[in-house]
Amino acid sequence: MELTELLRQVRQGDSHALDLLLPHVYKELKTLAASQLRRESGGPPLQTTELVHEAYLKLSSLNHPDYEDRTHFYGIASRLMRQVLVDLARARLSQKRNLGLEVSLAGGVDLAAIQSDDQLLNLHEALNNLEKEHPRKARLIEMRYFGGLTAEDSAQLLQMSVHTVRRELRFAQAWLKRVLEQ
Repeated sequence: MELTELLRQVRQGDSHALDLLLPHVYKELKTLAASQLRRESGGPPLQTTELVHEAYLKLSSLNHPDYEDRTHFYGIASRLMRQVLVDLARARLSQKRNLGLEVSLAGGVDLAAIQSDDQLLNLHEALNNLEKEHPRKARLIEMRYFGGLTAEDSAQLLQMSVHTVRRELRFAQAWLKRVLEQ
Protein backbone atom coordinates (compact mmCIF):
# COMPACT_ATOMS: atom_id res chain seq x y z
CA MET A 1 0.00 0.00 0.00
CA GLU A 2 1.27 3.50 -0.85
CA LEU A 3 2.48 5.78 1.97
CA THR A 4 0.09 8.59 1.03
CA GLU A 5 -2.87 6.21 1.21
CA LEU A 6 -1.75 4.92 4.60
CA LEU A 7 -1.43 8.48 5.88
CA ARG A 8 -4.96 9.22 4.65
CA GLN A 9 -6.29 6.16 6.48
CA VAL A 10 -4.45 7.14 9.66
CA ARG A 11 -6.11 10.56 9.45
CA GLN A 12 -9.49 8.85 9.20
CA GLY A 13 -8.80 7.06 12.49
CA ASP A 14 -7.76 3.65 11.19
CA SER A 15 -5.41 2.38 13.94
CA HIS A 16 -4.50 -0.65 11.81
CA ALA A 17 -3.18 1.75 9.14
CA LEU A 18 -0.89 3.32 11.74
CA ASP A 19 0.55 -0.13 12.45
CA LEU A 20 1.04 -0.71 8.72
CA LEU A 21 2.64 2.72 8.36
CA LEU A 22 5.53 2.04 10.72
CA PRO A 23 7.39 -0.48 8.53
CA HIS A 24 7.17 1.97 5.61
CA VAL A 25 8.67 4.88 7.55
CA TYR A 26 10.85 3.12 10.14
CA LYS A 27 14.14 3.41 8.25
CA GLU A 28 13.63 7.13 7.56
CA LEU A 29 12.60 7.74 11.18
CA LYS A 30 15.78 6.02 12.35
CA THR A 31 17.80 8.27 10.04
CA LEU A 32 16.06 11.34 11.52
CA ALA A 33 16.63 10.04 15.05
CA ALA A 34 20.31 9.37 14.38
CA SER A 35 20.65 12.92 13.09
CA GLN A 36 18.99 14.25 16.25
CA LEU A 37 21.16 12.14 18.54
CA ARG A 38 24.42 13.22 16.92
CA ARG A 39 23.67 16.67 18.35
CA GLU A 40 22.62 15.34 21.78
CA SER A 41 25.39 14.81 24.29
CA GLY A 42 23.95 15.67 27.69
CA GLY A 43 23.51 12.72 30.00
CA PRO A 44 23.37 9.06 29.07
CA PRO A 45 23.20 8.42 25.34
CA LEU A 46 19.79 7.64 23.99
CA GLN A 47 19.63 4.90 21.40
CA THR A 48 18.24 5.69 17.97
CA THR A 49 15.63 2.95 18.33
CA GLU A 50 14.48 4.34 21.69
CA LEU A 51 13.97 7.80 20.19
CA VAL A 52 12.02 6.38 17.24
CA HIS A 53 9.83 4.30 19.53
CA GLU A 54 9.13 7.20 21.90
CA ALA A 55 8.24 9.45 18.95
CA TYR A 56 6.02 6.67 17.54
CA LEU A 57 4.20 6.40 20.88
CA LYS A 58 3.56 10.13 20.80
CA LEU A 59 2.48 9.87 17.17
CA SER A 60 0.06 7.04 17.89
CA SER A 61 -1.67 9.09 20.59
CA LEU A 62 -2.18 12.13 18.34
CA ASN A 63 -5.35 13.41 16.78
CA HIS A 64 -3.80 13.07 13.34
CA PRO A 65 -3.78 16.03 10.97
CA ASP A 66 -4.53 15.69 7.30
CA TYR A 67 -1.04 14.72 6.16
CA GLU A 68 -0.32 16.45 2.87
CA ASP A 69 2.48 14.07 1.90
CA ARG A 70 5.45 12.18 3.26
CA THR A 71 7.44 15.38 3.87
CA HIS A 72 4.64 16.76 6.03
CA PHE A 73 4.55 13.50 7.98
CA TYR A 74 8.32 13.59 8.57
CA GLY A 75 8.07 17.23 9.65
CA ILE A 76 5.59 16.22 12.34
CA ALA A 77 7.77 13.25 13.32
CA SER A 78 10.77 15.57 13.72
CA ARG A 79 8.76 17.84 16.02
CA LEU A 80 7.81 14.82 18.13
CA MET A 81 11.46 13.76 18.36
CA ARG A 82 12.35 17.26 19.52
CA GLN A 83 9.67 16.98 22.21
CA VAL A 84 11.06 13.63 23.36
CA LEU A 85 14.58 15.07 23.64
CA VAL A 86 13.35 18.16 25.49
CA ASP A 87 11.30 16.02 27.88
CA LEU A 88 14.34 13.83 28.52
CA ALA A 89 16.55 16.88 29.14
CA ARG A 90 14.01 18.27 31.60
CA ALA A 91 13.81 14.94 33.41
CA ARG A 92 17.59 14.68 33.67
CA LEU A 93 17.91 18.23 34.99
CA SER A 94 15.13 17.61 37.48
CA GLN A 95 16.82 14.43 38.68
CA LYS A 96 20.19 16.15 38.95
CA ARG A 97 18.66 18.93 41.04
CA ASN A 98 16.66 16.61 43.25
CA LEU A 99 18.57 13.35 43.62
CA GLY A 100 21.64 13.41 41.46
CA LEU A 101 20.33 10.36 39.57
CA GLU A 102 20.43 9.66 35.87
CA VAL A 103 17.26 9.02 33.87
CA SER A 104 16.68 7.07 30.68
CA LEU A 105 13.64 6.66 28.48
CA ALA A 106 13.69 2.93 29.04
CA GLY A 107 12.95 3.33 32.78
CA GLY A 108 24.21 31.16 11.94
CA VAL A 109 23.92 29.23 15.25
CA ASP A 110 25.65 25.86 15.39
CA LEU A 111 22.90 23.61 16.64
CA ALA A 112 25.31 20.70 16.46
CA ALA A 113 27.22 22.37 19.32
CA ILE A 114 24.41 21.79 21.84
CA GLN A 115 26.32 20.04 24.61
CA SER A 116 24.07 20.06 27.66
CA ASP A 117 20.50 19.70 28.76
CA ASP A 118 20.49 23.38 29.76
CA GLN A 119 21.56 24.38 26.25
CA LEU A 120 18.89 22.16 24.69
CA LEU A 121 16.21 23.68 26.92
CA ASN A 122 17.47 27.21 26.16
CA LEU A 123 17.29 26.39 22.45
CA HIS A 124 13.77 25.01 22.90
CA GLU A 125 12.68 28.20 24.66
CA ALA A 126 14.34 30.36 22.01
CA LEU A 127 12.58 28.39 19.25
CA ASN A 128 9.26 28.89 21.03
CA ASN A 129 9.93 32.64 21.14
CA LEU A 130 10.97 32.67 17.49
CA GLU A 131 7.74 30.85 16.67
CA LYS A 132 5.72 33.65 18.30
CA GLU A 133 7.37 36.29 16.10
CA HIS A 134 8.16 34.26 12.98
CA PRO A 135 6.26 30.95 12.91
CA ARG A 136 7.44 29.88 9.47
CA LYS A 137 11.09 30.54 10.29
CA ALA A 138 10.82 28.50 13.50
CA ARG A 139 9.21 25.67 11.57
CA LEU A 140 12.04 25.77 9.03
CA ILE A 141 14.67 25.53 11.79
CA GLU A 142 12.79 22.63 13.35
CA MET A 143 12.42 20.83 10.03
CA ARG A 144 16.10 21.32 9.16
CA TYR A 145 17.86 20.68 12.45
CA PHE A 146 15.47 18.40 14.27
CA GLY A 147 13.99 16.66 11.26
CA GLY A 148 16.98 16.58 8.97
CA LEU A 149 14.90 17.83 6.03
CA THR A 150 16.77 19.50 3.22
CA ALA A 151 15.98 22.99 1.98
CA GLU A 152 14.40 21.35 -1.06
CA ASP A 153 12.13 19.14 1.12
CA SER A 154 11.12 22.13 3.23
CA ALA A 155 10.43 24.22 0.14
CA GLN A 156 8.20 21.49 -1.25
CA LEU A 157 6.33 21.06 2.02
CA LEU A 158 5.76 24.77 2.57
CA GLN A 159 5.28 25.54 -1.12
CA MET A 160 8.10 28.07 -1.18
CA SER A 161 11.15 28.53 -3.35
CA VAL A 162 14.37 26.92 -2.17
CA HIS A 163 15.99 30.37 -2.26
CA THR A 164 13.36 31.72 0.15
CA VAL A 165 13.82 28.74 2.47
CA ARG A 166 17.57 29.28 2.61
CA ARG A 167 17.17 33.04 3.19
CA GLU A 168 14.67 32.47 6.02
CA LEU A 169 16.90 29.80 7.58
CA ARG A 170 19.82 32.26 7.61
CA PHE A 171 17.60 34.88 9.27
CA ALA A 172 16.35 32.37 11.84
CA GLN A 173 19.87 31.15 12.60
CA ALA A 174 21.08 34.72 13.16
CA TRP A 175 18.05 35.47 15.34
CA LEU A 176 18.65 32.36 17.45
CA LYS A 177 22.36 33.10 17.75
CA ARG A 178 21.64 36.61 19.01
CA VAL A 179 19.07 35.36 21.55
CA LEU A 180 21.17 32.45 22.76
CA GLU A 181 24.28 34.61 23.22
CA GLN A 182 22.43 37.05 25.50
